[in-house]
Amino acid sequence: MSAIINRPVIIGTRDSALALWQTNWVLGRLKELFPEQAFEVKAIKTKGDKILDVALAKIGDKGLFTKELEMAMLEGEIDMAVHSLKDMPTTLPEGLVIGAICEREDCRDIFISPTGTKIEELPQGAKVATSSLRRKSQLWKWRSDLELVDIRGNLQTRMRKLEEQKLDGLILAAAGVIRLGWADKITQYIPTDVILPAVGQGSITIEMREGDEEIAQVVKPLNHEESSLTIRAERALMRTLEGGCQVPIGALGSLQGQGDNRRLVLNGLVASLDGQKICQGQEEGNADEPEQIGLRLAERLLQLGAREILNEVRQESKQ
Repeated sequence: MSAIINRPVIIGTRDSALALWQTNWVLGRLKELFPEQAFEVKAIKTKGDKILDVALAKIGDKGLFTKELEMAMLEGEIDMAVHSLKDMPTTLPEGLVIGAICEREDCRDIFISPTGTKIEELPQGAKVATSSLRRKSQLWKWRSDLELVDIRGNLQTRMRKLEEQKLDGLILAAAGVIRLGWADKITQYIPTDVILPAVGQGSITIEMREGDEEIAQVVKPLNHEESSLTIRAERALMRTLEGGCQVPIGALGSLQGQGDNRRLVLNGLVASLDGQKICQGQEEGNADEPEQIGLRLAERLLQLGAREILNEVRQESKQ
């Protein structure tokens, strides 16, 4: 940034403990990079934070955790918004863009058991909590005998419900648990070949107004190239499938090789709600063409039957 912006830069965030941790992490990095610049944090409640008694899939609204922040940006109340990337719709409102995709934390899902029991060791009919259709469908493919219980709320609320409802376990994203300092509570990291993560899971992203060059220069140093390339491929897959965070789609990109020989490998899947039908595949290509790789894999999955699965899921979710 060539010059100080002569006013405080306002950073928008949800008001959950995890969202505030992520925003304070971004704020800390920005203060290190631009010690002369003033920053302020503005917390805003989103629709997804207010409706806690309905499963996400039933609400069925894209941008559940982002819309209010995006409106504040478009109206000039905030200059940027910090999100968990997996909460972001793949198509952004007109006038907004992703300014930076930060370095990814562990992208896996984890299992927390009050007794330290791993998923494969759970007794038949054990109650496991998750509100994610993506996790449910893949978990049922692995353990069709488990009883899966919907659970909503922030991480603290979910941990409390785990105890209050005497559940046998809880599935969460590793990144949030690690960021809140709860890594010691993790019973098991679930391999990605058992449960493929959500698109963008583990990464913090910064959204901003399109064409705002001053803010673009502020957030640009926080963009992490490897995370950005792999997640752009994942988001292109999701966008082509027209999936949201309420649809059972998993994806994970990785970079292999060095220099001009660097390749991007993308794994993706679409699953039926009961886990009985799963379309999955892999696509790879030049690391500099992430969107094309995501598009190719999405088209292949649609040919394999993903379109029928997604139509069924959308019908069932409306009921």
